Amino acid sequence: MNELNIKADSVADNRTAVPSVVIRFAGDSGDGIQITGSRFTDTTALAGNDLATFPDFPAEIRAPVGTTFGVSAFQINFGARSIETHGDEPDVLVALNPAALMVNIARLRKGGSIIVDTGSFNARNLKKAGYETNPLEDGSLDGYKILEVDVSKNVLEAVKEFGLSQKEGLRCKNFWVLGLVYWIYGRDRKDTIDWLRAKFAKRPDIADANIAALNAGHIFGEAAELSDSVGLFSVGKAEMKPGLYRTVTGGEALAWGLVAGSQLAGLEAFFGSYPITPASPILHSLAKLKQFGVKTFQAEDEIAAICSAIGASYAGALGITSSSGPGIALKGEAIGLAISTELPLVIVNSQRAGPSTGLPTKTEQSDLYQSVYGRNGDAPLVVLAAHGPSDCFEVAIEACRLATKYMTPVMLLTDGYIGNAAEPWLIPTIADREPFTVEQRTDPEGYEPFNRNPETLARPWAVPGTPGLEHRIGGIEKADGSGHISYEPANHQTMTDLRRNKILGIARDIPEQKPEQGESTGKLAVIGWGSTYGPISRAVSNKLKEGKSVAQIHLRHLWPLPANLGDLLKGYDTVIVPEMNDGQLKTVLRDQYLIDARPVTKVTGQPFKITEIEDAIDFALEN
Repeated sequence: MNELNIKADSVADNRTAVPSVVIRFAGDSGDGIQITGSRFTDTTALAGNDLATFPDFPAEIRAPVGTTFGVSAFQINFGARSIETHGDEPDVLVALNPAALMVNIARLRKGGSIIVDTGSFNARNLKKAGYETNPLEDGSLDGYKILEVDVSKNVLEAVKEFGLSQKEGLRCKNFWVLGLVYWIYGRDRKDTIDWLRAKFAKRPDIADANIAALNAGHIFGEAAELSDSVGLFSVGKAEMKPGLYRTVTGGEALAWGLVAGSQLAGLEAFFGSYPITPASPILHSLAKLKQFGVKTFQAEDEIAAICSAIGASYAGALGITSSSGPGIALKGEAIGLAISTELPLVIVNSQRAGPSTGLPTKTEQSDLYQSVYGRNGDAPLVVLAAHGPSDCFEVAIEACRLATKYMTPVMLLTDGYIGNAAEPWLIPTIADREPFTVEQRTDPEGYEPFNRNPETLARPWAVPGTPGLEHRIGGIEKADGSGHISYEPANHQTMTDLRRNKILGIARDIPEQKPEQGESTGKLAVIGWGSTYGPISRAVSNKLKEGKSVAQIHLRHLWPLPANLGDLLKGYDTVIVPEMNDGQLKTVLRDQYLIDARPVTKVTGQPFKITEIEDAIDFALEN
């Protein structure tokens, strides 16, 4: 029975064709919401839709069951058109308990659909969620399309033949709901069934129970008159560039990009890290890539993690470390050591909402000051930012290139949204990439550790143990050229100038900045960085269609800034800077170019909506 009717039946005549849909799955953190979203994501990608996702985790490790603090959510925007964001407002909310409804109902668009598990709407759970009356009965949900299903009862009925306990049986309800949603959108179940069989190969009873639940939810949808409630829909394939695709998260793409970058440099990669939300997936991904010569080390603390990476770079490998804002703060002195010793180092900062512990599972862009300025002394380094999950691959390669060519630490900024979100990725061919093979010094003739390449100002990279290249290295100021310890005032001025000029000179080695959309002059420029790319892109596109004079500029290189950026920005009457902090890039732009960059800020732990950027554009054009 479990293998029957795997393909969604053809009911095109009963389905409403729509260009895109936004679904938000929500429930307790133990309800398997993230697995549900991930499976729907992969199935949707196989159906040929473009998509973007937003996993929204609770901050508590295990909040009391049924409370609003423990609500986990997963939002996906998918369609037959180009998808830039996870969607402003869900069209459909799947709420597996009252708390999930309480937390997420305000996000749902007016007139949207709600699928609820009535089996969880008992007096105890309603009280935990903060409801005085049952919202399914008090009229507060009037105006929405509601499908009320006792999922708990139905799933226990579906899995009773497998002899599971009630607790184990209820764990299958996420797949029952997934089967129902697959029917509503005409999705194929086969990939999910194959995944379950592989996932639970050692527990076939669990696999069979989840498959039974999946099929039961699907059959329920077939039998119910859903066209009279939430409806049945079809979403066509998106027009995408031909090639081999897979869904990828930012954490995965970043790990693969670091490996690709080290291979293009001809170096082994060493990754020293300490677990922290939301940076840990990078360590998890890299630990699976030992076949590419990657060494991973989970250190006992943040300081040990970065010092091990610096040691690896000193020994001739490409040292890499990662963390989030609090961990980057702990690494600060060691980052200064890498700058002083002028060794290549890639530092990944997966930003989260702060300060201190802040909102550890929510997203923010508030570490730009920390990245550009946040060290003792004049200690410049390169700062890059990825703008989306698949872009992490390209930016990681660029970080490896600049770190090894200029013998400098590079800070690579991502954030919780980018790291956990997924999108389709056209898998590149590394064979087509131009290697940037690193030459490590072997000739002792005329060697001094702080002589410099006249073009890049990079010092030579001499691996310890190379005959005749013995040298002194450390955090105390070095004499220009010889590298001997020096306390001379004039020498410190010289070395400070050299370290600064080396980093600023990298502006000659990065592309000139061009508008992503719009003209290079006009009334308004919307300049952003990082994960604001999606909402800014869609908002600017919408305003251009309205005939507005607006352009989108998005920065990958945050320090040094592109050489032509100042002149480009002065070609616009007004410049606004949407960012998820209290106005940090705005400050950098004002400092560097003396322009009146206007901040558009948001620090709610949630990404920008397209409408928020559109409103900011309209306001800037009118004032």
